[in-house]
Amino acid sequence: MNMTKKKTVFTAVVLAVLFAACVIVDMMLPTYHIAVTVIKKATVYALVAVSMNLLNGFTGLFSLGQAGFMLLGAYAYGVLTIPVAKRASVYQYFDGGAIHFSLPEVFGGILGEGVGGVVGMLVALLIGGLLAALMAYLIGLPVLRLKSDYLAIATLGFAEILRAFFQWNALGPITNGSNLLKSYPVFSHATPYVLVAGLMIAVILMLITSTYGRAFRAIRDDEVAAEAMGINLAKHKRMAFIISSFFAGIGGGMMAMYMGTIAAAPFKSALTYEILLIVVIGGIGSITGSVLASFLYIFSSEWLLRGLDSGTFLGINAPGIFKNGFRMAVFSIIIMVIVLFFRKGIMGDKELPDLIDGRARKRKKEAAE
Repeated sequence: MNMTKKKTVFTAVVLAVLFAACVIVDMMLPTYHIAVTVIKKATVYALVAVSMNLLNGFTGLFSLGQAGFMLLGAYAYGVLTIPVAKRASVYQYFDGGAIHFSLPEVFGGILGEGVGGVVGMLVALLIGGLLAALMAYLIGLPVLRLKSDYLAIATLGFAEILRAFFQWNALGPITNGSNLLKSYPVFSHATPYVLVAGLMIAVILMLITSTYGRAFRAIRDDEVAAEAMGINLAKHKRMAFIISSFFAGIGGGMMAMYMGTIAAAPFKSALTYEILLIVVIGGIGSITGSVLASFLYIFSSEWLLRGLDSGTFLGINAPGIFKNGFRMAVFSIIIMVIVLFFRKGIMGDKELPDLIDGRARKRKKEAAE
């Protein structure tokens, strides 16, 4: 086993241990516990952050369209899983909607209600990812000719246009217009979120260490040199864009499960910036960093610092200081400190094995001196 494969296996083991710990916590606590909620949201953000890192960190394409692809995945999941009996009430302004089947019910009739229902939900997630990948292919044809900030502006504009389009009443029989999609099945426990996100991240990790991953990094480092080596720039950029969007679409479907209702409004540019912030904090070009930063970010914002909005924090009761909005002010300061003192993020562009090897070499050098 060569060194690259060893590092990949070690990274996979570390992430597997982290996700296994999440599963154990989920099994020990009731579904309404805040820790279970944190795990659900953190795993969704981890998957989307890793998918964004694949494009921005490993391929060097600065895209800000992640929220748009998540929106596609979320709506695809909701539309395809709402039970037939509940569609009339959900689509009450659009005569029951244009789609009159539910994938969990379809597969439930074939495989049984329990197993079939889960299979139908997973297939809906997959379709959401494929829909996002298809849209990425279509818009990638023109926008991937752009570079740097121009690409970011184009993809950001696409996400905003898509959000407005999904609220258009003419599309209401499918998207329910500006009204909520609801009553679709969700996973009550965090374990399914962990398993799906863990599997998707493992696929991305294997991709990055493959020949395609090396081509992506070559394009990021020097496009001229990569092209001179025989790498088809247009093909590999398009591939990275489509793959990243596919996983973002699956993440959007999982986000729909987490939220319980779907509306276009939450999938705005601020969501993309939030994911980008996690990528930067974790380290651009580090899978481990994106996963760790996702858990730290959600844990801090949704649990640790929540007392700063309710008047009590770490046993200190100060309603005059700790009040609504103070949490985000403190959180912003923490983020500024991290960005100032950790310019490359927590992990930089390295995985955990790289840091361990670097410290080992440093100790050997100090011992030799």
